[in-house]
Amino acid sequence: MLNKKGLFTILLGFVGICLQAQVKVSSPSGNLEVSVSANGNVNYSVALDGKSIFQENTLSLDLGDQVLGKDARLRDSSIKKVDETINPVVPLKYGTVRNYYNELTLKYRRYNIQFRVYDEGFAYRFVTSFNDSIEVKKEDAMFYPSGEYTAHLQQTGSFKTAYEHPYTHVSTSDFGESQKMAVLPVLLESEDTKILISESALENYPAMFINVDKPGRLSAVFPHDPLQFGPDGDRSLKITKEAAYIAKVDGKRDLPWRYFLITHEDKDIIENTLTVKLATQNVLKNTSWIKPGQVSWEWWNGASPYHVDFEAGFNEDTYKYFIDFASGFDIPYIIMDEGWAQSTTDPYTPNPTIDLFELIEYGKQRDVKIVLWLTWLTVENNFELFEKFHEWGIAGVKIDFMDRSDQWMVNYYERVAKEAAKHELFVDFHGSFKPAGLEIKYPNIISYEGVLGLEQMGRATPDNSLYLPFMRNAVGPMDFTPGGMINLQPEVYHSVRPNAAAMGTRAFQMALFVVFESGVQMLADNPTNYYREKDCTDFITSVPTTWDDTRVLDAKIGEYVIVAKKHGDAWFIGAITNGRQDSREFEISLDFLDGGVTYTMTSFEDGVNAARQGLDYRMQEGEVKNKESIKLKLVRNGGYAARLLPKK
Repeated sequence: MLNKKGLFTILLGFVGICLQAQVKVSSPSGNLEVSVSANGNVNYSVALDGKSIFQENTLSLDLGDQVLGKDARLRDSSIKKVDETINPVVPLKYGTVRNYYNELTLKYRRYNIQFRVYDEGFAYRFVTSFNDSIEVKKEDAMFYPSGEYTAHLQQTGSFKTAYEHPYTHVSTSDFGESQKMAVLPVLLESEDTKILISESALENYPAMFINVDKPGRLSAVFPHDPLQFGPDGDRSLKITKEAAYIAKVDGKRDLPWRYFLITHEDKDIIENTLTVKLATQNVLKNTSWIKPGQVSWEWWNGASPYHVDFEAGFNEDTYKYFIDFASGFDIPYIIMDEGWAQSTTDPYTPNPTIDLFELIEYGKQRDVKIVLWLTWLTVENNFELFEKFHEWGIAGVKIDFMDRSDQWMVNYYERVAKEAAKHELFVDFHGSFKPAGLEIKYPNIISYEGVLGLEQMGRATPDNSLYLPFMRNAVGPMDFTPGGMINLQPEVYHSVRPNAAAMGTRAFQMALFVVFESGVQMLADNPTNYYREKDCTDFITSVPTTWDDTRVLDAKIGEYVIVAKKHGDAWFIGAITNGRQDSREFEISLDFLDGGVTYTMTSFEDGVNAARQGLDYRMQEGEVKNKESIKLKLVRNGGYAARLLPKK
């Protein structure tokens, strides 16, 4: 029989458990709060500046014989504060990133649930501690935004996707069964609040997709792990059998972070670094050989130089012409894309018009290295090629047509990155899913495609591209392949190789080199065109691919972006706008410049006739200081680009 003291102790313990059922954690400044119902079925709500953002989002992990996060009994919880500095090997926004957050850990039997809360957003993940491997049958993640939002989505009818669909824009109250699921990232926009949803530390686990099947609700869906494959042409495999689970993993592991950037300001989306902060940090001991930079690319323009004394094509003379162009403008790489090899399935036999070893030596003498294009299937069937390419002197590989993000394919990305790093090759993934942290763990991954980019010609409209800084590029490097020198407004646009053209104005294309982020930034057009437009080419090739600082001066989702970026003591400004207004005018302060320093500014702006003739631009030179401001006028589908150097 219990005495009164014993009964009181039990009751006190029961009260403590009940109190623990609702656990709260705030961001360092207190502006963002996450409140978790931690006993029973785990759910959480989120408030920004006291206003509800999400109400009772649910999460769970179905392992077949048990469901983590359902009927959960909280054993303990803890909160810790972390304030550290990350120095990215390939700094796309900042030379240093402050990683400052409060982390809540909810402890259950054989698993934990962690929440990290930043001033700019929050993230959560499961951490499991089972002795044996586990099969994840399903991961439940339901998101219930408070109020009405416009959802900006890249929708797909299948888990097999190249991430090249145009964005759609759907009210959350209009979600229904006819709506296709969306790839990450997803952007929710209301008049007051913006929410970017993505993931990081995606390792040995399938990528998350978002269903929009019910009004006001988003839910996660995942591809199942493939077990068997069949033939599907020369560059891919067809899945013929799938597992009953989405992932089979070690029982002791951290699952990917699901993160949510939440802000009132559009510009904060562009400046965010949540993918970097939540990723597994660099595991490579030596990264000195990783050299981001620009690339001259032959595929978009059909390897078709003119005003030359040789027959153009995917041949020795043409590639030497590209190398000479790259060398003359201090471009460190050329890519030899599809067409360099005799067969897409054989990575060792160039087509008969090429002496690859002669080209490698020719480039070496001119300080230009070669990057080779390959299908993912060819790489998988010849995994020793990384060692062989390193022996040859190849700098990197562009790997294409993965078009999947199931567990097997996510693991493929990491196997490639690890093997390539072992032999000091960088990797540019095309036909790929979006960045999700692997590029931080293996910084030799210096870009991903996964975007409706310039190679899609008429589909790459400025109206669609104006969402990229707020969505696709907001989560990591993006190989858009800018740089078209034939510039046309949409109503007169026509493009056929060898005369590939870009939609929008010349200044728009030039500004993309400043606005868009990629560790490898391609010059997509024909070197002959770049020679013809030397003033523009001199500017483009002066733009770095890595940055010490990034300042978004003004931005509106899908409408316009004005950004200033610093590399060393030089600043660059890039501005782009869509085609929904005849023109836009801005006045921007130069207060980001160092005080007491005079800067020489070279700028390219839309010409007076650029709204009709996209090729029209005006180049200007002058001097500016940090107490001054400049006025910009961007025509429809127009842009502005400037370089500011301290006066010697």
